[in-house]
Amino acid sequence: MTGALHEDTHVDVFGMLWTLVRTDFKTRYHGTLGGFVWGLLKPALMFLVLMSVFSFIFASAPHYRLNLIIGLFLWDFFAETTKTGLTALWVKGFLLTKARFPSWILVVASSSNAVITLAVFVLAFLGYRTVTGHAPGAAALALFGLYLVLFFLMAVGFSLGASVLFLRYRDLNQVWDVALQAGFFVAPIIFPLEILPERLHFYLFVWPPTPIIQFCRAVLVDGATPTLKAHLLLIAMTIAILAAGIATFRSQAPDVAERL
Repeated sequence: MTGALHEDTHVDVFGMLWTLVRTDFKTRYHGTLGGFVWGLLKPALMFLVLMSVFSFIFASAPHYRLNLIIGLFLWDFFAETTKTGLTALWVKGFLLTKARFPSWILVVASSSNAVITLAVFVLAFLGYRTVTGHAPGAAALALFGLYLVLFFLMAVGFSLGASVLFLRYRDLNQVWDVALQAGFFVAPIIFPLEILPERLHFYLFVWPPTPIIQFCRAVLVDGATPTLKAHLLLIAMTIAILAAGIATFRSQAPDVAERL
């Protein structure tokens, strides 16, 4: 990504990333009694609320609870990463005047808390599946890891493009909040995709979280593997989003300093 964005890299990129991640983590949970636990409580409590309501409606759906919690944590990762990434340059842009480093690092580092929260959930979920005798195989774990990487790249691609556009269009933050609220119900999180007519599935899969959620459920819960065509389309979607984000960032990056 460093080469793609063509920015000055007179500092250790990975060292700077680690410093920003560590500082952001300490700052976010400083002075709180629950600390990092709060990052897990939000999707966990949402899971309990939605499960208590919708598990009766979709009682006939196999593995509804497992699918629900997977969908919620993946969605929470996407929502938090894109929201913090969108405002990353505006919130942390003052650091660019204090040190010489590529501005895209601020955007990527803003996803750190969401990544850590998702990692903890993944470990807990896989541990639960192992203890209950349903541990995913090596192939399933490899595919699951691939999906998470692609999801991260999608979120970063959006964040890169949105972060520079936000400096010009401050309403973008509010627009994205509304889009996320609507998108939560577009993605098959609280409802099984199968309840909708198949002719509508294509439109739901255009929304990036949908294929990731469905593919993760398939390999972790159903023991099924999406088709090669489905994987190629997912990779193509990821490349398109990331490329669009990088292109937008590169075109607007020269004016970042004067807009901060």
